[in-house]
Amino acid sequence: MPTKGHEIATIDVVMVTVSVTDGEELGLTTASKIQVDPQIETTEAIKLIIKNVLVAQKRESSTLTGNTLKLTDNVFNPDLVKILQGGTIEEDEDGNITGYTPPAAGEAIDLKPFTLNVYSAQYDASGLIVRYEKTEYPNCTGQPISMSSEDNVFRVPEYTIISAPNKGEPPYKMTYVKELPVLTSAASA
Repeated sequence: MPTKGHEIATIDVVMVTVSVTDGEELGLTTASKIQVDPQIETTEAIKLIIKNVLVAQKRESSTLTGNTLKLTDNVFNPDLVKILQGGTIEEDEDGNITGYTPPAAGEAIDLKPFTLNVYSAQYDASGLIVRYEKTEYPNCTGQPISMSSEDNVFRVPEYTIISAPNKGEPPYKMTYVKELPVLTSAASA
């Protein structure tokens, strides 16, 4: 007799955190979408065909090498952009951001890898949040960002992130937690 599997209903991008290897951690509550596309390397099938008859074959194989993530945020976050592509954030004496400058064209930059953590809410039938699903993507690096602007439309940046697990490491890990991380306030922009 078959066993019914666990059914876990999750919704929303409640929070995203970026944990850099040097201990720096950045939290986002403005992200609204994350798309995850597995990166797969395929080894072609080998077929032995004699006189138009298939005699034997070795099937193709696929190897998961990581994930490409597209993170949609509803605001521009220079702190995140600095982690993703490098650059410099300028601040005034009160700690307010006055500008952001990306790395120079052609400049070799050494970005720190990070872990991307995505939190989604799990609700029960009464409409209450019972816990959060935390999905961790290891060894991430960012790609240079692209931006566009349009009249009467708030900018919604999309950030491309590449996650490449190390040998023996899973491409992502899901855990269930009762509470979200507590974020401290940044200086006013």
